[in-house]
Amino acid sequence: MNYNFETLRIEYKDILQTSFKTNNVEPLEQKVKSLNRTDLDIKTPLDQTIRDILLNLLEEESSVAILRDYVDFSILLCRRGLSSPTIPVVLLGDIFETLTLDICESMFTFVEQNVNVWKEELFFSGCKNNLLRLCNDLLRRLSRTTATVFCGKILLFLAKFFPFSERSGLNIVSEFNLENVTEYGTDQIEEDITEIKSGDEKHTIDFTFYCKFWQLQDFFRNPIQCYNKVQWKLFSSHATNVLNTFHGIKLDYVTSTENSANLGYFAKYLTSQKLLDLQLHDVNFRRSVLLQFLIIFQYFTSTVKFKSDIHELKNDQKEWISSYTEKVYTLLRETPPDGEEFAQIVKHVLSREELWNAWKNDSCPEIKKTLPQQTEVSEKRRDSEKPLLGDIIKEASDQGKYFIGSGELTKLWNHCPNNLEACKGRNFLPTLDEYFADPIQQVETHSKGDDNLLKDSNFGWRALRLLARRSPHFFTYSTTIMNPLSSYLEMMVRKIIHEKPGKEMSQESQNDNELESILTEADQATEDLKQTDHEEFVDDTNVRQDNKNLTYEQLLYFSEKISPDWPKLAVKLGYKPDEIDFFKNENPTPIEQARNLLQIWFEDDEDASLDNLLYILEGLEMNEAAEAVRSEISNNMETFLIQ
Repeated sequence: MNYNFETLRIEYKDILQTSFKTNNVEPLEQKVKSLNRTDLDIKTPLDQTIRDILLNLLEEESSVAILRDYVDFSILLCRRGLSSPTIPVVLLGDIFETLTLDICESMFTFVEQNVNVWKEELFFSGCKNNLLRLCNDLLRRLSRTTATVFCGKILLFLAKFFPFSERSGLNIVSEFNLENVTEYGTDQIEEDITEIKSGDEKHTIDFTFYCKFWQLQDFFRNPIQCYNKVQWKLFSSHATNVLNTFHGIKLDYVTSTENSANLGYFAKYLTSQKLLDLQLHDVNFRRSVLLQFLIIFQYFTSTVKFKSDIHELKNDQKEWISSYTEKVYTLLRETPPDGEEFAQIVKHVLSREELWNAWKNDSCPEIKKTLPQQTEVSEKRRDSEKPLLGDIIKEASDQGKYFIGSGELTKLWNHCPNNLEACKGRNFLPTLDEYFADPIQQVETHSKGDDNLLKDSNFGWRALRLLARRSPHFFTYSTTIMNPLSSYLEMMVRKIIHEKPGKEMSQESQNDNELESILTEADQATEDLKQTDHEEFVDDTNVRQDNKNLTYEQLLYFSEKISPDWPKLAVKLGYKPDEIDFFKNENPTPIEQARNLLQIWFEDDEDASLDNLLYILEGLEMNEAAEAVRSEISNNMETFLIQ
């Protein structure tokens, strides 16, 4: 028999109709097998026959359910290898071109539900362009304002269907939709003028404000024009006026008892002059406008790959954007309901937008999911041969040992059966030579740089604790005054160097000379403290007692010096934030706050003294206050010597 295109269409038609009604493709498969010849194109006539039967169903005004079943049947034919993989999407295109928009929306639900089918390897490569064309044709037929939900469904489907790296769904060069023009009335009508008071300023809601408000939509539509100096001044002026007006209008939100899901939602607001006063008092309207401000502010401050070199803001413009961004967030927090939560959500969404922008700047690299590597069969077999954890623990317990899991921890834990016994004899303190290794080297090389460890307050504090445990010179009686602490530590380092064994004679002699010079100065200070008719050293208990007490004049004097940085001193003295707030709230000026701090510290703390205060101020680098305390300590010493 001589087969041609028309002959095959006629033979396929009856068999295909019967197969669809009975949902049985075996008769069609047998027919195709009987015609399976290399010189004959079998799929093309069958594809055309499938479309012909669909046309008959559309002429009969079949229901959406029947049309869905027919497309499902075509998918089955594709999986059996009887028809081309593109035929299901071709059928959908024919259906959407024929039906009304209301029926199309119901039929599109079928397309959404089968998104995993279209993403299969069999269909994706051949159908993706047809599906994209189908969705774009639907979007051109729909109105973005009256069919908002249907348009959203189409866009969401495309987002689910195409991978992130699909360039057809990306705005690669960062273009703006300049066709989105907001039209508003330019002829003034009679209206009531409303005045809004924001602080000391008054804002009038009139025709001028109406024009300024809706002119901002043109800047939101095309932010590039703000890089023009004149347009920037116009934008910043209008934005300042609108945001100040928002600040002056305090909104009251009343929760509706009706089901909010039944309320209508419009993608764009009406621009009538008569509605503006009502819109300014609407919660959703305000949030929509404030969110527009945040989006355009983020565009100005973000790094966009396709921005021109001339599209760069000046420093004063960046400062303006920074200050007004915070002002917009403040207005969002003040807008009920749940203003704080809504502002936090907006901030999170915009931070995620920064990640999206960075991805586009990197030329949209393909995003791949990293799947966990599967364990090899041999590794699984080895794992199955390992002893059970419970058996290991039981065996170790029978031997009086511990099994922790980690080899090093198990070894450490079994080093000694008794923890207290294991801690005995352990020495956690370093030797003087180990701790003072770097200062010894600095003293021997006469290093005077800023990296001198002896001038580090933290190093000095630990050094004093170590000297009290290790050095026999720490408690040596002496009346020599060492200020600052680095001088005392340097003297102790020189003593350590002098006592180190194995030093060469020249080096030891040099150290002895330096030590002798220091001791001579100490002896001279001791002579000054001797009484006229005594050979013994003077007991300086009274001097230390004077440094423990604080006169009222000294309190006022120190308070004035400490007042600029008194909170830093309070933290160092161990006061908590609520106690610092107490000082601030109970005293109006920083000087009185510092005075109250010092007075309470000297009254309550047993370690409070001028010496300790000097040491703390030096560590905090409050040099002026430290010098004042040091001067008072010297005066106390001179007064004692005179007496």
